[in-house]
Amino acid sequence: MVSKYKHSSNRKSILHLIRYISMPLLVVLIFGLHISNAAAPLSLIGQLNNIRLLLSQVGPILSALLFIIAGIFYAIGQILPPDKRANFHTASINIIIGAIVVGVLSFASTSLANASAHLLVNMTSNTV
Repeated sequence: MVSKYKHSSNRKSILHLIRYISMPLLVVLIFGLHISNAAAPLSLIGQLNNIRLLLSQVGPILSALLFIIAGIFYAIGQILPPDKRANFHTASINIIIGAIVVGVLSFASTSLANASAHLLVNMTSNTV
């Protein structure tokens, strides 16, 4: 019975840590979108360019933060018993995969935005 409560407290502390990390990131993203919406035209291509710019700026930072968090999880796992160590190592590998995906998407955002802009321009020029 004690181990069940201990596991629950570990899960709560991890969720608490994620909440402290995700909330400031969400505020930065919302603030960045608000600033970009105020300065840019209201066209769809302009919005895509703003999202591309935001991803190219925030993506590498988020990727680096995820790598740091994965390292923290791995280090915490090293000081725990073997059954919990496996859980923390699995979580750290999943976070590393997420960091790689975020990094790839942030660097690919320029080409994705250009492809989307060309597609939108071609679709709108054919209908007019």
